[in-house]
Amino acid sequence: MKALLLAALVAGSAAQADHRLTGRDTAAGAALYAETCASCHGAELEGQPDWRSPGEDGVLPAPPHDASGHTWHHDTPLLLEYTLKGGQAALEARGVTGFKSGMPAFEETLSEDQVLDILAFIRSTWPDRVQAAQSARTHASD
Repeated sequence: MKALLLAALVAGSAAQADHRLTGRDTAAGAALYAETCASCHGAELEGQPDWRSPGEDGVLPAPPHDASGHTWHHDTPLLLEYTLKGGQAALEARGVTGFKSGMPAFEETLSEDQVLDILAFIRSTWPDRVQAAQSARTHASD
């Protein structure tokens, strides 16, 4: 199941490649992150404690978005969909069932452009090698 989940999360549509993060407003992204994401993912992008271990409800705590987490392991289109549609819907759209995601949908409160600004801000905090790895994942099927 974990292998299937990983394969589904890594696979993505290159049609919305990471060039969508180029030239984004990272200051606006930082402000939106602080307002919308930090309560779960941490003010310093550190995530919740024990984020790799599910709680009693089977849901994993919010992961870090810094380089110590796994956000950079995923392509930009998946990160965008995961944020807008919510984790459960994004996974189910890729055929992954039986996995509980605590990530809520933000499509009613954030626009696609706002989410892209947030993702660009998060990405801007990663070391160059991590940014390059995430870019490679996004462009893997180009």
